[in-house]
Amino acid sequence: MLETLRLGGNGGDVTYRHNFKKMFSVGKLEWLSHLSRLKEVDLSFTNLSNANDWSQVISHLPLLQKLSLRHCDLPSISSSSLSLANSSTSLTYLDLSDNNLPSSAIYPWLFNVSSNLVSLNLSSNKLKGPIPEAFGNMKAIQELYLNDNLLVLAENQVRGDSGLNEIGKLPDFRVLDLGYNLLNGSISKSIGQLSNLHVLRLAGNSFDGDVISEAHLSNFTNLQVLDLSFTSLTLKFNTGWIPPFQLSQIMLCSCKLGPRFPDWLRTQMDFLLVLEYLDISASGISDSLPYWFWDPFQRLRYLNMSFNQISGTFPNNSIHISHLDLSSNNFSGPLPHFSLDFSDTGTIKLSKNKFNGSVSPICIITNEVSLALLDLSNNQFSGVVPDCFHSFRSLTALNLGDNSFSGSLPSSLGSLTSLEMLSLRGNKFSGELPLYLQNCTELKFLDLSDNELSGEIPMWLGQRLPSLVFLSLQRNQFRGRIPHQLCELKYLQILDLSVNKISASIPPCLKNFNSMAKKVSLDRRIELHLLDQPYVRSLIDVRYVDEALITWKGTKENYPQLGLLLAIDLSCNKLTGEIPEELNSLQELVALNLSRNFFTGKILQKIGHLRQLESFDPSSFSHNRGLCGPPVSPNCSMVEPPPGKPAVGGEEDSDDQFMKWFYTGMGLGFVVGFWGFCGVVFFKRSWRHSYYRYLDSAKDWVYVSFVLLKTRLVRRIKGVSTR
Repeated sequence: MLETLRLGGNGGDVTYRHNFKKMFSVGKLEWLSHLSRLKEVDLSFTNLSNANDWSQVISHLPLLQKLSLRHCDLPSISSSSLSLANSSTSLTYLDLSDNNLPSSAIYPWLFNVSSNLVSLNLSSNKLKGPIPEAFGNMKAIQELYLNDNLLVLAENQVRGDSGLNEIGKLPDFRVLDLGYNLLNGSISKSIGQLSNLHVLRLAGNSFDGDVISEAHLSNFTNLQVLDLSFTSLTLKFNTGWIPPFQLSQIMLCSCKLGPRFPDWLRTQMDFLLVLEYLDISASGISDSLPYWFWDPFQRLRYLNMSFNQISGTFPNNSIHISHLDLSSNNFSGPLPHFSLDFSDTGTIKLSKNKFNGSVSPICIITNEVSLALLDLSNNQFSGVVPDCFHSFRSLTALNLGDNSFSGSLPSSLGSLTSLEMLSLRGNKFSGELPLYLQNCTELKFLDLSDNELSGEIPMWLGQRLPSLVFLSLQRNQFRGRIPHQLCELKYLQILDLSVNKISASIPPCLKNFNSMAKKVSLDRRIELHLLDQPYVRSLIDVRYVDEALITWKGTKENYPQLGLLLAIDLSCNKLTGEIPEELNSLQELVALNLSRNFFTGKILQKIGHLRQLESFDPSSFSHNRGLCGPPVSPNCSMVEPPPGKPAVGGEEDSDDQFMKWFYTGMGLGFVVGFWGFCGVVFFKRSWRHSYYRYLDSAKDWVYVSFVLLKTRLVRRIKGVSTR
């Protein structure tokens, strides 16, 4: 007789569950009731939206012990099925997570079949209101997962006058997960009555300003996992306090631990213990790393101390770890030696520190691990980048930006066939764009801006890198024409070729940029998402976003939400000819900069959203002496001086003088600020709104001044033409 039935998928990446397509659909479940000997049923990640008899059928499987219906689009339970429920069920394990079921659809049936439950997962539903006291009737319960709901606590406190008090009386209660609900207020010391707790997760709630002391935790002798992330709690322990527990996972992101480095962590990092996961990022620590920190560094798999002000250097010995994030601190000294030999996937993020010297130690990272992410950006590294990337064929993101690297790009970059993000911006790389980069066919994000690269823009950028969403070659020495093969990049959202020596005309085929031509679903950010699951119950989740860096008002600004910005910047080149009418097809274009070139003819009036979003700014077309029409000039009817006969006072006194008056007079401080800068993309609505509000208030003065100046200029030009 059949005892185990597993028809569901494993869901793949659990964090992508909302995008996961179910393997198949199942209608009514009446057929399941005929399998009366079933002990385990797993239909997770199947479509059960039409199975309105699911609760009735499950209640009539007398031997059923384990039931998993995760992410099944379960319909609500009818009142008729409640009356048929069997309260003597042998069910011990129940997972109904990710079904968006309301409290009214779960509680009545649940509390009728829950007498023997040991593990209950109701996370990611729509449970509302206080925690029911009926949970306390589950005498065998050990694990309770209620995260990602809308639960509150009586009188806004985790204390004895709520259902949590009843749960606390259960002798074997081991897991309490209330993360990401609507809990607020203060946490009573009575939470310590859960003395057998192994896992306490209160992450993502609003305990603003509350203080956790040793009095809260002193009874947790069995605690293994502590997750208070994103709660803004302050952890304040007496100096020399020794916790009674030995944690394997510590997650305290955004808690207030500083300014001193918490010395109680030393008791958790003894090499004889089991700490494997430590996250104290954004915790207000502004101290030097204590001498004892690296000594027992043998078992830790995941370490995140990012977004603090921690200083210090690394030891000479190799650091054994799988996932390391020390970004946005004050660490200094040479690049550490790493041994990533714990898991299948490794990530290293050291950006925004003061590391210096060579990066050659990356070549001796243990090859047994698939290094997926390496971010050494915004440091003081220098010299030639070693040519050893053939060892990292699984690398998905590489960021060496904003250092002082020089020389040519290493040829082994061509072996990174899984690479999706590559940023080498802000260095001193020279030479032509190497042919081997065309092997990186998965690239979505390519930023080579602000270097000394030269030669022509290669055709293979458009032919061999079809997934590109962001392409920036800004501020280099590229010459020649824009290859028409770039028009094949149908997913491109940002193209920045500004501040180079590119000549000839704009290819009309730029109209083929589908992302700019029609409304399509766009990636809001270029994001790398890695999951490492070294154990069945342990999940390491690493996210990485390489933000678009766009020059604004002469400075660089990060712009992570790519899907909100569709931009082309060709400014500060030697482009000639007329602006192709085909650009009118780019109906979704938000930002355009063609300034400081040699364009001629009329300015197109219907380019994308430039009119609607008030970004049709004169400065987008400035310093193109042959361009006319709004917004640069009222129209194109004014007679131009004959060739070889400049106007009185020279060019500076006529057309350019008018342009300067237009910018500095009408824009005042707003436009004056970016005089002389190239590569400016106009998209910030707050600036545009301030600008146009000013124009509206000064319209009378502007109008009179404009008429007088135009009259003088027309008279001067007519006088020159009749001489």
